[in-house]
Amino acid sequence: QDIRDCPGPLSALTELNAAVKEKFRHLRGRIQELEQMAKEQDKESEKQALLREVDNHKKQMLSNQAAWRKANLACKIAIDNSEKDQLLQGRDSLRQRKTTKESLAESASNITESLMGISRMMSQQVQQSEETVQTLANSSRTILEANEEFKSMSGTIQLGRKLITKYNRRELTDKLLIFLALALFLATVLYILKKRLFPFL
Repeated sequence: QDIRDCPGPLSALTELNAAVKEKFRHLRGRIQELEQMAKEQDKESEKQALLREVDNHKKQMLSNQAAWRKANLACKIAIDNSEKDQLLQGRDSLRQRKTTKESLAESASNITESLMGISRMMSQQVQQSEETVQTLANSSRTILEANEEFKSMSGTIQLGRKLITKYNRRELTDKLLIFLALALFLATVLYILKKRLFPFL
């Protein structure tokens, strides 16, 4: 809205546009970093969540760029019309021209202050976007660390399961050996008793 209502001159509008272009370039780079981070995720749900966030940021940036272009077109048309009016008013007296110059200087000063306010606002917005991206990065790092811990715990549980299975098998083998030894012992006792009590058999 400030760009659309800017009364000029074109140099002020050019400076404002240069600042906006730099902010868009920086924001685009941060979005690309977030997209790369999303592609590096191992868990599909986390990857899709970050990609949706990236898509939302891209749509918002495209919408802002479209509004920015429309505002520039409206502002340039207004400045052209204003310059034409000023040329038509150039036939007035010297005193009126001095008054106009003072008014233009005051307007230029006000516009400069307005542009500086807009620049500060854009800087704050970019800083907030950076903080959001940093928060997402920290959250992703925490999730990755938790995932690694879960993987480590899973490996430990699997190892414990293998050891328990091994001990169960060994216990079954020990019981079988004890049973065979007991059977052999009983068979030997029966054989000895048979020889002692019934030697003729």
